[in-house]
Amino acid sequence: MNKLYLILTLIIAAVTLNAQPQGYYDGTEGLVGNALKTKLHSIIKSDDHPSYSGLWNAYYQTDKRPGTNYVWDIYSDVPNGTPPYQFVLGSDQCGSYNGEGDCYNREHLWAQSWTNNDGTEKTDLHHVYPTDGWVNNKRDNYSFGEVGNASWTSQNGSKLGPNTVSGYNGTVFEPIDEYKGDIARALMYVSVRYYTEDSSWGTSDMTNKSIIKDWAIAMLLRWHEEDPVSQKEIDRNNAAYNIQKNRNPFVDYPEFAEKIWDPSWSVDENDCTVLVNIYPNPATSTVNIKGENIEAVYMYNAVGQLVVMLNVSGGKQSAIDVSGFTTGIYFMNVISQNGGSVLKKVVVQ
Repeated sequence: MNKLYLILTLIIAAVTLNAQPQGYYDGTEGLVGNALKTKLHSIIKSDDHPSYSGLWNAYYQTDKRPGTNYVWDIYSDVPNGTPPYQFVLGSDQCGSYNGEGDCYNREHLWAQSWTNNDGTEKTDLHHVYPTDGWVNNKRDNYSFGEVGNASWTSQNGSKLGPNTVSGYNGTVFEPIDEYKGDIARALMYVSVRYYTEDSSWGTSDMTNKSIIKDWAIAMLLRWHEEDPVSQKEIDRNNAAYNIQKNRNPFVDYPEFAEKIWDPSWSVDENDCTVLVNIYPNPATSTVNIKGENIEAVYMYNAVGQLVVMLNVSGGKQSAIDVSGFTTGIYFMNVISQNGGSVLKKVVVQ
């Protein structure tokens, strides 16, 4: 995570803070990986969803264009331009459709077939959006991805075609850039909200039960960073919270995404000058740490348990022998004397 992105996320967090109940995210401090995922799951676990028919009324609060009675449809919107068509809330609900612009319906960003249609997330506002029925039908239950040679393109530029993202080359649906971050954060929300509640869920090209596959999470993290949280998302998150009493943590605190799925990110605090090198590769039996004025090193396993504490007392180099560790992912926090810290992911193979 670069400094600019960190600054932006902190600004967003400050803006949205008043919309959150006091202490809503208490207990997440210092957590990474599955430990943070588990804690967030316990915080946002809520079944106070509207009914399926109740989604239509909920959209008046969550997806109404400011100052209008139109639906904010991510599949037809043209940012800074004129949409090819717009839907009137209530009046233009699907119904049948024969082409784009006929009506809007309820799009499950996390496709219902991925959950074996078990109904758990069927009416969860944080990922069920009002979208053009025809485009929703074209998206079907395809994974999201990035398309090079499109077999079909919507009027606002959404595409269907073979995926160009490494790890999967099947057919995918690509939204326009303006809403890639929105979709990424919605899918991350579902993955955390229904974590451990997915025993009956199935698999897809993008998911395994509530787990997002590696190729997909790498892409979603990139979308998440390239398309930061917008005011639209902030307002939608607040409106959804008012209805179903839970929040999307990745809208409130975007840095949670990297802490869970890519915790190699570092934060420059108090002019921290620690440099961490893992070499010759993550499978080495020794993790070598170099840096100026290192005070201590802590290493945690994926569930947040402390497995190594090394007091360096001002030394410039140290090492941790990981040959006795079980295979898996660990998280190393290096603390400098001036109070700065660097968090790194260590893979033991």
